[in-house]
Amino acid sequence: MAPERIRLVPLQVGDAEEMVEVLSGEDLYTFTGGAPPTLAELRERYARQVVGHSPDGREQWRNWIIRTVEDDEAVGYVQATIADDGRRAEIAWVVSSRRQRRGYASEAARALVAWLDGHGVTTVEAHIHPSHTASAAVAGRAGLLPTERFDDGERLWRRSRDTP
Repeated sequence: MAPERIRLVPLQVGDAEEMVEVLSGEDLYTFTGGAPPTLAELRERYARQVVGHSPDGREQWRNWIIRTVEDDEAVGYVQATIADDGRRAEIAWVVSSRRQRRGYASEAARALVAWLDGHGVTTVEAHIHPSHTASAAVAGRAGLLPTERFDDGERLWRRSRDTP
């Protein structure tokens, strides 16, 4: 299913100026910890991420800004860390506090999983705090199921395909 209300646009360092406001809501960090990044921190983070891979080359990094089709406004991001020779991806999503509860995260996560499917990834995973019901709902809408595994207090959600 192609997204209808959003576009996923590959991350660029210049996105930091707009994204610092998108990521400014303190409530975004309730379940993940941390605090809203500064502009300098975002520029530094994005400079590392746009390289597209880990320093040792074992992981691919794919990052997209979620933009609305209607007004091209950045509302969040999705990301995938692809490992195991391209067979497994860990995904994450964040949508601005003021743009939540509109389905943008679900639409973006489904589009991300479809992109991963099209690139041969057979296992998609996400770690979600057990009290983060909104994020669990997004994972479910993207086809992931909760497992019994917990890492650092977060439940592992997974979707596996037998064939690429």
